[in-house]
Amino acid sequence: MSGGVLLIGGGLAAQRCVETLRARGWDGPLRMVAAEPCAPYDRPPLSKAALRTDTAHAVVALRPDGWHAAHGVDLLAGRRAVALDPAQRTVTLDDGVRLRDTHIVVATGSRPRTLALLDPFENVFTLRTLADARTLAAVLTPGARMAVVGAGFLALEVAATARRRGVAVTLIEAGAAPAAAVLGPQIGGWLAHLHRREGAAVHLATSVTGVHGRTRVEALALSTGAHVPCDAVLVAVGTVPDTAWAGFPDGVPVDRVGRAGRPGLWAAGDAARPWDADARAHVRTQHWEAAASQGSAVAHAIAGLPVAAPATAFWTDQYGIRMQFAGTAAGHDTVAIDGDLNRADARILYLRRGRPVGGLLVGRPRALPDLRRLLARGARPKEAAA
Repeated sequence: MSGGVLLIGGGLAAQRCVETLRARGWDGPLRMVAAEPCAPYDRPPLSKAALRTDTAHAVVALRPDGWHAAHGVDLLAGRRAVALDPAQRTVTLDDGVRLRDTHIVVATGSRPRTLALLDPFENVFTLRTLADARTLAAVLTPGARMAVVGAGFLALEVAATARRRGVAVTLIEAGAAPAAAVLGPQIGGWLAHLHRREGAAVHLATSVTGVHGRTRVEALALSTGAHVPCDAVLVAVGTVPDTAWAGFPDGVPVDRVGRAGRPGLWAAGDAARPWDADARAHVRTQHWEAAASQGSAVAHAIAGLPVAAPATAFWTDQYGIRMQFAGTAAGHDTVAIDGDLNRADARILYLRRGRPVGGLLVGRPRALPDLRRLLARGARPKEAAA
């Protein structure tokens, strides 16, 4: 195996790609360009442990210090890519340096969406990086009031962490229920109930229409006519691929193994839009396990090795409850619940014409392998119980 691989991005997808290449015997040069001034680290704790005073240093590197040097990976930390020339296979960095290689892997992840109405204010935050988490953690003190705009999984995790820190939390969601686009309205409604039970105020089908305050937000005006006093605002209304620098403002369309349709160009993780055969479209996945499996898939494809099917699972932790999802809820027509959601002990199956296409486990972490097998078989719920 020979040839060089240039990875643009310092997250999970890039890390899985380089470690898989080395584990599979790739002996060519590997370079990783990371915008943050540190080695790749695990991002899921940013919305949980990294926001708690007792575990403020819980964010850990994906590999020990010195791993990259020991494995012949040239880590260029604190450097940002600003342009890509696919034909020449070159990448220009923010200091003007141009890098060229046999293979280029775009793995720059995503960046948070912002709201123009809230952008000018100094106590409005987003959460994507370790620096973001440390800044936000400093304002989440007992008795503080935080408004969270959005109710996706990141927003819900931060809200749960903040409530456990004694922060008064108000969730403001434009949709009919939290995470409804992923889990559907019924389970989204249960998530709203969970957060209300834990003391958060939850405003659904509601938008922010105005701001009180000059340089800092003192209160938000809502479309319902309500006013929400706050000391801090977290904007968590989704992300956009951080790929405009490469000429792909909506993410890089790729096939199932990460090929971007041009010789030597690949993409993985949040920066990629893999082809979804069921949806017949390129669809972003935006989850930890997907980024890991896509990074590994790109490595196998570059090395000419067989590629396993990418993973489609993710998890979230809220109020000490582990929730794990596998498959998809897209196009489901029935929801089948086994167990008791209010006791945080349930399996939810999403059925399409009687066959399970996705499933959510609430408080049943050891049941994930069984759920994966059930989805792979496409067994009907009664068959699965047999």
